[in-house]
Amino acid sequence: MPIITSANLASAIVKLVAADALPTLMGNLVMGNLVTRDYDATLAKAGDTVNVPIPPTLIANNILEGGSVQTQNPDLGNAPIVLDSHIEATFQIPDVTKAIAVPTLLKMYMQPAMVALAERVETDLLTLYSQFTTNSPLGVGGTALTENVVDQAETELFNAKVPTSEPKYLVVHPSAYSELRMIDRFTEADKVGPLSQAIDTGVLGRIKDFFVYRSQFVVQTGIGTGTVTTNNLAFARDAMALAIRRLPKPLPGTGAIAEYAELGNFGMRVVMSYQPNTLAQQFTVDILYGCAVLRNEHGIQVRS
Repeated sequence: MPIITSANLASAIVKLVAADALPTLMGNLVMGNLVTRDYDATLAKAGDTVNVPIPPTLIANNILEGGSVQTQNPDLGNAPIVLDSHIEATFQIPDVTKAIAVPTLLKMYMQPAMVALAERVETDLLTLYSQFTTNSPLGVGGTALTENVVDQAETELFNAKVPTSEPKYLVVHPSAYSELRMIDRFTEADKVGPLSQAIDTGVLGRIKDFFVYRSQFVVQTGIGTGTVTTNNLAFARDAMALAIRRLPKPLPGTGAIAEYAELGNFGMRVVMSYQPNTLAQQFTVDILYGCAVLRNEHGIQVRS
């Protein structure tokens, strides 16, 4: 049986915090769970550039009787993404032993930190709306979303050859979400059948082949000018990429212990250190990432 020491006990505490932290973070993500996530367990630092591969395009050759195949040499595309965001949330636990022993108490410490990180990731991804320029923006700023606009967005993505097997998403501001819930054809049981739950639960679910989500971090522009434009987004998963890499652990003997929490192409670092001024254990949860448009034609600005 291994001997329990202060060193392996401290390491076990950090591992436990890391194991609990990541699911909490993932549960607070909307955009972060919908876009392409590229994670590699290699070490990196802020400012590094990583290349996310993009599938090449091939053509079908009509081979004639006695003919030969047409060899194609497609280049695997790459989207360079700069790891320009190193975000962290730090909190202190005065009695870490008690917090570990009482799971609900530990969650009370971790929840605000995870929410803060998730909100920053969501904001950065939704700020990419202005980079979708291949397709012309749909809708009019300051005007309620209509069924026609949603229909046009789905048609544009179909024409952009988004595979029919790939899910399509419509992420809108809460006010736009409310506007969609007021459209009878999207909510009333006599229009969409008994499976509609928008009236009972407030959740729209799927309309016009879009899975509809709402986020408080959809960018609004023109605030204070009289006409506010809400920049909602319609997209397929490969329209955007979130690239994440590992941060190095602190040097041994420096008084800090770190562990990685990694799940589903997402990863973060948890660092525990002792703060003598407050007589508390300090935990820092941080993520190194970058986000960028991956396939421009697979995303559309939907204004309201």
